[in-house]
Amino acid sequence: MNKTDMGFMPATEMIAAIKKKTLSPREIVEALLARVEKINPKVNAYCTVVPEMALEAAKKAEAEIRQGGKLGPLHGIPVSIKDLTLTAGIRTTFGSKIFEHHVPTEDALIVQRLKAAGAIVIGKTNTPEFGAGANTYNAVFGATRNPWKLSHTCGGSSGGAAVALACGLGPLATGSDLGGSLRIPASFCGVVGFRTSAGRVPIYPSFMGWDTLAVEGPMARTVGDTALMLSVIAGADDRSPISLPGDGREFLAAVEHPNIRGFKVAWSADLKVSPVDREIEAVASAAAKRFTELGCTVEQAEPDFSRVREIIHVTRALRMVTLHAEKLEKWRDQMNPNLVWNIEKGFPLTAQQVGMAEKERTALYHRVRQFFERYDLLLTPTVAVPPFPVEMPYPQEINGKPINNYQEWLYLTYAITVTGLPAISVPCGWTAEGLPVGLQIVGRRLGEATVLRAAAAFEAIAPWQDKRPPVE
Repeated sequence: MNKTDMGFMPATEMIAAIKKKTLSPREIVEALLARVEKINPKVNAYCTVVPEMALEAAKKAEAEIRQGGKLGPLHGIPVSIKDLTLTAGIRTTFGSKIFEHHVPTEDALIVQRLKAAGAIVIGKTNTPEFGAGANTYNAVFGATRNPWKLSHTCGGSSGGAAVALACGLGPLATGSDLGGSLRIPASFCGVVGFRTSAGRVPIYPSFMGWDTLAVEGPMARTVGDTALMLSVIAGADDRSPISLPGDGREFLAAVEHPNIRGFKVAWSADLKVSPVDREIEAVASAAAKRFTELGCTVEQAEPDFSRVREIIHVTRALRMVTLHAEKLEKWRDQMNPNLVWNIEKGFPLTAQQVGMAEKERTALYHRVRQFFERYDLLLTPTVAVPPFPVEMPYPQEINGKPINNYQEWLYLTYAITVTGLPAISVPCGWTAEGLPVGLQIVGRRLGEATVLRAAAAFEAIAPWQDKRPPVE
């Protein structure tokens, strides 16, 4: 097997090969580091690479294999970590000049769990400043480029993670998601991004331990690898007060023999919250219809998302003030203008506005809950537009309708965020220009296993894993 092919090998196959001793962790890490050296300068997926640390970990993993002890479920498997997530001894900048030289002394909980399972960290992936925005660029490392068209954006904020996966620079990646940051770059790059229920993957450390809007989660090229990674990083931890208990084996079982025959599926092109590019709608609609091949009934329907924009604007601005207001006095001129704008939107908020947003969000949740009493799944396009030129912070219009700020084009994913429901983006087709299109699959409350099962069933009839971007 050549190094290029190894770069696109699923983690599940790597694990099998390691167990059979036909591949070693060192061979895998060396092959991936060679690909990173070759490909990363073209796309800027990794902002920091740690070859010495990764090779030392691979050497240790091989010694543990020789000793014959019990191996973790990700033993010897490389993983990339988003640059918003703390990594002990590895620079973590949050995409900001404020933390350009910051090196943490502890790992975030998700990194601790990956390492405990035997995974090997090979580097950090690029993100917009503090993850604000769905176009991955910042003043520290510059822009990350879409591997299918280098002049275009890869999405964000987990853009570096998605590009690393698409380019065969590792089989697994961590991401995070507030308004769509796992799902949007997955759609733009042709990979899988899974936003699970808040607390399914506990977050620590965090300044907002009770937050139910931002999550961390798995990204991969296949649904099976996504389920495998989730099985390792999910589960309760007292350091996260909203963390959920659960047995990761249910996620593995969900994708083993996926069957969704008899499911009642709702399809909505726009959730009645956003204009959607006509080509995107056509590709995603064709994908949704294929669920009939899986034995599902597909109907056009969506919950009532009225006032979701107000919920988004208030909760997002409040979050930005909470996390970043104190930075403005010293760092305003070096911060992303869109981030500064969003922080300042939070200053005039009144207690009444915040309280009303919470009441509206609760009412929305119950409307969606009642909707899912009639349907097992909800399908939408993941993103309303195809990838756009990387120099544009965000698209200026959709079907001739102007976009006024950097969050208005994210409503298909953000609307699902505020419901708290699990949602995955899977590749479902291509534009005429050869750019990936993602399908968003939404499940019932705490229904991660069902969402994975549906995604795996769709993957089986519409495989995409063999397609490789033209960046060799």
